[in-house]
Formats: sequence, C-alpha cells, structure tokens
Amino acid sequence: MTQLIEIKDKIIKFFCYYEFYMMMAVKFVLALTLFLTINANIGYMSRISNVPVAIILAMICCLLPVNGTILLAAIVVLLDMYTLSIEVALVTFILFLLIYLVYFRFAPRDGIAAILTPITFQMKIPYLMPMATGLLRPAYSIASIICGTVLFFFLDGVRQSTSTLTATAGADDDTTSKLNVIIGQITTNKEMTLTIVIFVLAFLIVYLIRKMNIEHAWTVAIISGTIFQVVGLIAGYLVLNISGKMIGLLIGSIVSMLLAFVVQFFCMDLDYARTERVQFSDDEYFYYVKAVPKKMVTSTSKTVKRFSTTGTIGKRIEHPSKSEDLSEENSSRKVIAKELEIDEDLLK
Repeated sequence: MTQLIEIKDKIIKFFCYYEFYMMMAVKFVLALTLFLTINANIGYMSRISNVPVAIILAMICCLLPVNGTILLAAIVVLLDMYTLSIEVALVTFILFLLIYLVYFRFAPRDGIAAILTPITFQMKIPYLMPMATGLLRPAYSIASIICGTVLFFFLDGVRQSTSTLTATAGADDDTTSKLNVIIGQITTNKEMTLTIVIFVLAFLIVYLIRKMNIEHAWTVAIISGTIFQVVGLIAGYLVLNISGKMIGLLIGSIVSMLLAFVVQFFCMDLDYARTERVQFSDDEYFYYVKAVPKKMVTSTSKTVKRFSTTGTIGKRIEHPSKSEDLSEENSSRKVIAKELEIDEDLLK
C-alpha cells in the first residue's frame, strides 16, 4: 500500500509540474475519442468521418476550452445528420439548442462530464458518471449527465433507424414519416427515461452520502450508488420487458465501481486511524472541528556530507605565517587605539 501511495504522489506531482501540457494531452485524448466514436456510429459524411480529420480536429480542440470541443462535435454531428436527411438535421439542431440552453444555464463548467457521458455509454460503463460526478462535483452537475444521456440515446436511435429513414425516400409523406421516426427516439424511448431517472437518483445518493460526517463516507457512497443503480435498472428492465442487458449491466457496474474507487484513491484517500477532534472558540461561536488526514508517505531527505573536493587532493594547503599574523594584529591594534583615542601601548 505504501508503494501505491508513493506512486500516486509522484503522478500528482508530475501532473502539477507539467499541468499546462498535461491538460492539453487530456483534451486531445478526449476529443480524439469523441470524434472517433461519432465516426464509428453516425459517420454518414465520408469527407469528415475518417481518422486524419479526427486527429486534426482533436489537435485543434487541445488548444480550445472544453466547451469548444463540444461545439466542434455538435457541428460534426449536424453535418452527418444533414448527409442522412435534412429533416434529421433540423430535429438534431433543435435538440442541440435545447441542450445548449440547459447545459450552459446549469453546468457550463462540466464540459468534461458532458463529453465523457456518451463515451462511457459506448464503452458500456455509463454507471461510472453518476458516481464520479457525485463524488467530485456540486449538485447542479447532474445537468451535464442528463444532457449527455439524452444525446446518446437520440443518436443511437437515429443509427438504429437509418434503414427506416432511408426507406421513406420518395414517398408522398416522406417528411412527416421521418419526423415521426426521429421525434419518437426521444418521446417514446422508455429506456432513456428509466436511465435518466436512475442516474439522477444515484447521483443524489452518492452526493448526499459523501457529504455526511461519517467515516469512509466516499466508500459508502460508491457502494450505495452501485447497488442502487443495479437494483433500479434491473427492476426497470423487468417492468419494461427489456431483455439482453442484465449481464452487461452487472459487468459494467462492477467495472464502474472499481473505477470509482480509483477516483477515491487519487482524490480522497483518508487515514481515519489518525482522526483528530479540535475545539476552539471566538467572541461569537464555539467550534467543533473533526480533522481527518490524507494518507501520505513522508519522503526521506538525503544528506550529503562533503569531506573534501577533488581539487584539493594531492595539493599542499598554505597556512599564513607567524609574521603575517603579527602584522595583522598590529594593524588592528592601531585602528582600535585610534578610534578610542588612547595610547597604542595600552592594548598590548
């Protein structure tokens, strides 16, 4: 355990020392993963849905704020939707506008969470986001999780309905049919509604427990959030007759819980054995303070004793002669006698 704490401290120090470059690298990786995910699922426009373009866009995003990545990703998605159908692009634009109003109203600083939510859905571990956000962010950050969840289910529904949307081409009620199919991805998607409700409740459970004045609050919050998500989603799947997702839910929840413990290890690894309680007061209040130190390893400082330098080896060290010492003593005596205005012989 001590070695893990040392490794953690080294990683944190390295990240803090090269914070500017590390943030650029993180934004590049996030943006590249996001654009590759978009290309793999809804890459209808071949000119922009390729790896070189994704790398170029990611390089641009690493120089922009995180919200700049969201804007570029929205433009790419709109171009893909326009290639599929102008009706799809119109509905997608309206959805993006609504998400923009909600996101920038409630959680404008949670761009990373908004980006990671669709990515974790694609990686089958979306259950991590309510727990990680509940551990690290304030209560309003749930808005970014909701926006990312709605966006994922909408785009995934469009991908699954691609054949239906293209088959309606040439029909008399072409536009009406496409609009019904697209809007239905949001209004009639019961799985999306179930997921949003469970995620919001799990977020609140994790957020409220980790703020409690109890020992191992983060550990209790992670375990409680995981159990609630598993039980809630399984019950919802049974009620909605959704099959084939139980095994993925269990595996994804276990992986998400382990990743949440990694987040705890780096951000809030406390040593409850050394808990201290302090009391003090001022003119108006009396304070009771509970201090729980973080687990840290004291770095050993090395002391180097220098006995000699290589430049003095084999060389004779010259010492001042006795006559030089006497001359310095006489000169000093003269200076002191002159300042005190006394006879020099009195200082002998």
